[in-house]
Amino acid sequence: MDFQDILDSAESYLKECVAPRAEIIDSDSEALKTALLGLENRSLLALRVPQKWGGADIPPELFYQYQELTARYSGALSFLQTQHHSATAMIASSENEMLKGRYLRAIAQKELRLGVGFSHLRRSGNPAVTATPVKDGYLLSGNVPWITGFGLFDKFIVAAVLPDNRAVFGLLPFANIERESGKIAVSEIMPLIAMNSTNTVTASLNNWLLHESEIISVKAVGWIAENDSKNILNFVPVTFGCIRAGLDVIAAAAIVKDSPAIVVACTKLEQKLDRLKQHFLQSQHSSKAEQLALRAEAIDLAVRCGHAAVVVSSGAANGRLHPAGRVYREALVYTVSGQTKDVMAATLDRIVDL
Repeated sequence: MDFQDILDSAESYLKECVAPRAEIIDSDSEALKTALLGLENRSLLALRVPQKWGGADIPPELFYQYQELTARYSGALSFLQTQHHSATAMIASSENEMLKGRYLRAIAQKELRLGVGFSHLRRSGNPAVTATPVKDGYLLSGNVPWITGFGLFDKFIVAAVLPDNRAVFGLLPFANIERESGKIAVSEIMPLIAMNSTNTVTASLNNWLLHESEIISVKAVGWIAENDSKNILNFVPVTFGCIRAGLDVIAAAAIVKDSPAIVVACTKLEQKLDRLKQHFLQSQHSSKAEQLALRAEAIDLAVRCGHAAVVVSSGAANGRLHPAGRVYREALVYTVSGQTKDVMAATLDRIVDL
């Protein structure tokens, strides 16, 4: 199957099996798990696995298209699979060849799904999770404040801060476990106003042994800030998908209500999206300030399209299972996903200056 066939297969599955159940998937973790397994069964969770290990190793520009597609049809599914693909890419870049062979092959063979738990590295102050070197690895202790996919993922990548302020990344079971070599205690599922079905939790670690065989990498001091600076645009494709989801609701309302005003609004918003996507294609070598402005513009347009979807749906939008409300809530998530101080400032500048 070539790369275009992969995208076509993904779109067919999303349109036929996911879109009709998007509202249920947003609120029911079992429905979300079924949708995720549908991606896995079509090898769509191995897109970032190198071909050497049985994956597709899809090029970045086509992976962006895939990300936009999933976000268009289900924000919850998109958010969940994004975590898995981020974890996969991190393992693929590891220098631990034994770990790569074991886990990348398992992903390609549809035997393993992964989450991530290292956003706490962006926080200032005392480290949320610490790592103490021991003979066979590191003892991890602390609280991981945000992990998505409990009951949906098998393992997750955690980051812990070493005494010299470097960060060690490794794989942990995504489960409640107590043994001689430490304890993992997962919290109750957090009640969220958007994408609640993704089963987001915290995890407490008490002297958990991260064995050297499970270590992905050790990153230099300040790695997360440098990585964020290089990846400002990573969340833009899924934000485009959210914009497109809002436009789908607006276009459907224009037909049902036979409204020229809605048609005009939809056309103008589509034109804004087209221009934004053109800028995105040309932005890979833009300055940091230009990339931040583009991301802020994408966030702003997602919120506007979500709001417009609510407006044209009238009172029905307040129904718990109406797509307009779901898309509006998803725009909230994409507003803060991977948010740094710079992204926050750019987003606020966009809001204030318009």
